[in-house]
Amino acid sequence: QVQLVESGGGLVQPGGSLRLSCAASGRTFSGYAMAWFRQAPGKEREFVASISWLGQTAISADSVKGRFTISRDNAKNTVYLQMNSLKPEDTAVYSCAVKGGPVSSRPNEYIYWGQGTQVTVSS
Repeated sequence: QVQLVESGGGLVQPGGSLRLSCAASGRTFSGYAMAWFRQAPGKEREFVASISWLGQTAISADSVKGRFTISRDNAKNTVYLQMNSLKPEDTAVYSCAVKGGPVSSRPNEYIYWGQGTQVTVSS
């Protein structure tokens, strides 16, 4: 059974940093892209960033460009999201997801999802 388990969320002050991790298990993920999405209360799910299997291609939302960096360690089946210069509007539940093939910002293309980790940016 495939499992995606996120960690690293928490409460941080504006301007601070957090590093999220998502560990995948239950199958081989060779050739699969991984991504982060987020959902704030009362809002739709929003794409954050996606990275290809070998890490040579990464895309991110305009709202996080220059502040967030996605990376992965295939030996550990883990994807990371380094978040710097955090803003109150980054507050959301952050979830990781996996899909076959290339990177994508479309959530309906992702077949496996984690439960999410809460990130709260507040003073």
